[in-house]
Amino acid sequence: MKKITLLLLGVSLAIPTIAKTKLEIENDPRYQSKPASDSTLTLNKAVLESLPFKTDNKDFTHAEKGLIKRSASVKIPSSTDSNVTVWDLTDYQKFIDADLKVYPINSRNIPSTVNPSLWRNALLNMKHGLYKVNIDDQWAAATDIAKTGDIYQVRGYDLSNITFVKGLSGWIVFDPLISPETAAAALTLINTEVETLPVSAIIYSHSHVDHYGGAKGLLTPEQIKNNSVHIVAPEGFTEHAVSENVIAGNAMGRRAVYMYGSLLARDEKGSVSGGLGMTTSTGVAGLLLPTLFVVPKGTNSGNAKVAANIIEADTDTDKIDGITMNFQLTPGTEAPAEMNTWFPDTNALWMAENTTNTLHNVLTLRGAEVRDPLKWSKFLTQTIENWGSKVSVKFQSHHWPLWENTAINDYFEKQRDIYKFTHDQSVRLMNHGYTGEEISEQITLPASLENNWPTRGYYGTLRHNSRAVYQRYMGWYDGHPSDLNNLPPVDVATRYIDFMGGLEEVLKKAKKSYRDGDYRWVAEVMKHAVFYKQATTKNAEADDLLIASKLLLADTLEQLGYQAESGPWRSIYLQGALELRQGKPQGGALETATPDTIVAMTPEMLFDYLAIRLNADKANAKDYTVNVTFTQMGDEKNETEEYTLTIKNSVLNYSSEGRLANNPDLSLSMTKQALNDIQLNHDLTLIQSINNEGGVEMTSDNPAKAQVIIKDIVSMFDDFDFWFNIVTP
Repeated sequence: MKKITLLLLGVSLAIPTIAKTKLEIENDPRYQSKPASDSTLTLNKAVLESLPFKTDNKDFTHAEKGLIKRSASVKIPSSTDSNVTVWDLTDYQKFIDADLKVYPINSRNIPSTVNPSLWRNALLNMKHGLYKVNIDDQWAAATDIAKTGDIYQVRGYDLSNITFVKGLSGWIVFDPLISPETAAAALTLINTEVETLPVSAIIYSHSHVDHYGGAKGLLTPEQIKNNSVHIVAPEGFTEHAVSENVIAGNAMGRRAVYMYGSLLARDEKGSVSGGLGMTTSTGVAGLLLPTLFVVPKGTNSGNAKVAANIIEADTDTDKIDGITMNFQLTPGTEAPAEMNTWFPDTNALWMAENTTNTLHNVLTLRGAEVRDPLKWSKFLTQTIENWGSKVSVKFQSHHWPLWENTAINDYFEKQRDIYKFTHDQSVRLMNHGYTGEEISEQITLPASLENNWPTRGYYGTLRHNSRAVYQRYMGWYDGHPSDLNNLPPVDVATRYIDFMGGLEEVLKKAKKSYRDGDYRWVAEVMKHAVFYKQATTKNAEADDLLIASKLLLADTLEQLGYQAESGPWRSIYLQGALELRQGKPQGGALETATPDTIVAMTPEMLFDYLAIRLNADKANAKDYTVNVTFTQMGDEKNETEEYTLTIKNSVLNYSSEGRLANNPDLSLSMTKQALNDIQLNHDLTLIQSINNEGGVEMTSDNPAKAQVIIKDIVSMFDDFDFWFNIVTP
């Protein structure tokens, strides 16, 4: 089966089967996608008339500027199976034309089932190929021979861009995409069209997988084995790249299926654009660990070993393969570890993902920790103060560049102000006593930001970002006493439907509201109807009222998807509709992390993950102490780390102070490789089965009792079902 990779998670899974068969759906029009309703047509027409489609088309010029080569189609096979495709734009090219030269936005050529603003975003994201970045009236033509310091990008070969800077001995590569195959294809493209050079350095701007996962596709096996190419990353990169989704990875992965539309058809009624790019590649992301870390200025204590492995930020002497760079650390903005890069020799500014041509997420809809828009805005002010007077081109890891100093500074100010506005006005309304839901309903942008294309909500939205700000400060509780200990969804649904006169009456009223185009209300009501009926029905497949409720909710979510400007909002609505019509996906092989990520996990990360898998009921009244010694740790292969694990009060704790318990119930000793084998196979029972040659040794005063204890401990840990219900209870 084809695999999909869920962005920023490092999660690969085989595309699953759907409960309803294709034949069943084709033979019943109720289960099929519907056309845009009159209400959707009216709303989308209003969008077309309210935004500056006719007067501001500079983005189409910028997205084409510097183009060197655009292939007729882009289809990249897997490196391990030529029958599997890891990146394919051809399905999108069937209905989205990247080569349109005439400004294309008018009512005649926008699908009725797509928000016109999102359609504009899709047209721009489809402008793929090899581009020269540092090109304007003062620079040579894009096709001229590359000079040291010249900057190129390959765009449209993954969700993110890959950037190449010509160094003295080779290409310095920024953010090598998700998949090794897409990164390798981009390297082949620039070597063919510009100059054939090896990769001399790799720089990760931040800790999300679409900015490091393809690094192995750029290097030879010898380079990887010998660690001969420097890999530069911001301080904290490894910890965050490995751990961000370990704890909540299962839930985030399931919700990412909704957010990125990975199971949706590529057509006018399905996936159109992901906002940041078209979609994500599907190769197995790797992780080459950094060899150099960018740290705050003044960090170097004079220790020679430390100094050899760090670069200080905010200096103009950071030469990498002959290119001077100034790194600006921006922790806690779009990612917990992130940095921008200034090129003083060309007055070029790499913005990582701190600015893109859309409003970004303060809280990503797949789930994550809430970001800090106030800190984000302050770092952008620092960027302006540092380089605003000198910058001639800014470019980043998504979308297209911008040239000309005045335009760039206006862009930076509005990018900064969209996050500052969202923060300040949400907090202002919060202090007036409004809840997150109320704030999101009344907060509106000033015209200067509302009518500015790079601050439109193609990825994040003002509505869900303002609620994220409320959550950051106030948490889940909105202050109303009735919400302090409110009923769970099924109980609420049962009572709502009974109070409203029963399901038949609710359906009758909801259908009228649907015809009136009151889709947000219909979605709210029919959510209760589906939860009520599904929870109380023994034979769901044959219950006409349940089927009618699901299909009405599906039709409603579909219209909301057609209206959505945000790519993730569209995907979430349409995936919900798909599952209501066809059933929850079934099957599919899940990998909660790629092999490279597993190898990079520390024992502490493993123990933290095991702790959240511990089933409290199964661990009730148990009291165990286990000493664990890890051998052959680190590069020297002679390091040892010791831990004591305890299970007591239905909680797993561990100590890493190096003081092993005096009288443990058992002791385990294992190599780092054995730990990797256990994690890669997702099988704790390997502790029982691996012998000394396999790297695990168990010692106890009572071996028979120790085996019983191990078996008991292993039985306490839950396995997570990836395909848990979302639109049904």
